[in-house]
Amino acid sequence: MAAQRRTAFFLPEINNNNKGRRKSTLHRLKDSLQTGSIPDKSAQTFSRKEIALLRNSLKQNICVEMLQEGYHRSFSELFFLLHSDQDRRAAAEPGSALRLQTPLEEQQGKLETMRLHLSQAEQAERIGSWSVVCEQRLILGQYFSAPEDLWLSFHFYHSCADREEGGCCRPAVEARACLADLYLQQGDLEQARQKAELCFNQVDDGAWQDSDGWSLRVRVRHTLWRIYSRLSDAPLAAGDYNEALELLHKGYSMAAESEDKQIEGEANYQLGLAYQASGDHDAAKKFFSTSMQICGTRQDADGLGKAYKAMAKSLESEGNIDGTVRLLEELTDISRSNGLQYNLVDACLCLGNIFFTMGQYKRASESFLQGYEVACHVGDVALLQKAQALVASARAHALIGGYSADVAAATPTALQRLLAWKETRRCQELNTDSTDRTVTAWY
Repeated sequence: MAAQRRTAFFLPEINNNNKGRRKSTLHRLKDSLQTGSIPDKSAQTFSRKEIALLRNSLKQNICVEMLQEGYHRSFSELFFLLHSDQDRRAAAEPGSALRLQTPLEEQQGKLETMRLHLSQAEQAERIGSWSVVCEQRLILGQYFSAPEDLWLSFHFYHSCADREEGGCCRPAVEARACLADLYLQQGDLEQARQKAELCFNQVDDGAWQDSDGWSLRVRVRHTLWRIYSRLSDAPLAAGDYNEALELLHKGYSMAAESEDKQIEGEANYQLGLAYQASGDHDAAKKFFSTSMQICGTRQDADGLGKAYKAMAKSLESEGNIDGTVRLLEELTDISRSNGLQYNLVDACLCLGNIFFTMGQYKRASESFLQGYEVACHVGDVALLQKAQALVASARAHALIGGYSADVAAATPTALQRLLAWKETRRCQELNTDSTDRTVTAWY
């Protein structure tokens, strides 16, 4: 009889869910001890198990409960994670953020959540319900979304995605999509690419949705576009345009079928920049034009401004100055009408640079001055200083040109202008391109 009581005490029915009873017992014990009141006669004496719940640590209580309920694998995994947290904290520098965090074994909410879903996953594993196993582990991966818990998120996502049984079910495929996003955030582009491409090959034609109701296929296309775009940065910087264009074209195909016009417009813009860098301005203009159309349809003034500026640069490289000026003037109008002050300053300064290279210093000075005035309202000191320097440079070139011409001419009228300038030292408004040289000094 005594042996039977001990067996019932330590090894209750595996399928018996004691969570609610344990929680209520703990609350009842704590309330009784804190208030000193005993609600009924039956609560006057506590069992050994109830006393142990108060005496032992949170970690010990949860681990013992998992063992008593028969979830030995779940206990082993939880114990492993608790030790991993201790090792991580021990290896951290004294005073670091990791050392200052509350140990995992002292965070009741996280321990209870792991106990619940790990136990449910183990129960499902016993009956061969692999989709439920993956679903429970996916829930845990999503639960640990805080930056300090990313290591736990990686653990549970991998334990879901890397399983042999159930590895092709919807939760496992979603776990791979989540891993691709996490690796992308961490900058591990090759791992992100591997997970995303595997997920894309396994996802169905669009019926599967993630936990937020978003089509998994569309979500993976978004992720792959961002991955290919990031991967193209290194070959572009190294001048390997063939590899960069190959990656960007892969990203473009993903963006074009993503049902998102915003990233489709951005994909066209990035391809245009790559062709522009390689010297193929015809191809660059084609993609810039498509980007401009998409941004115009979406009324995306910021994206439209980027595409206009890039198109103007290609036209300038081909020697089409009139087309460049026209586009930049359109860009200033778009930026001004949409209140995009940074874009307006950039457009004015680009337009001024065009006039400056053409030797039209008066028009360059006017464009630079417009950019300077807008920069004053923006409050960006670096941008303001840049505009100031450009205004000063354009005005100096205009002054030097007129002054040098009068010195070289040495006519009575030119000498009178030089003397007048010497006396006044003022720069008065006069068209620098004009051939009408009056006595008044204009430089």
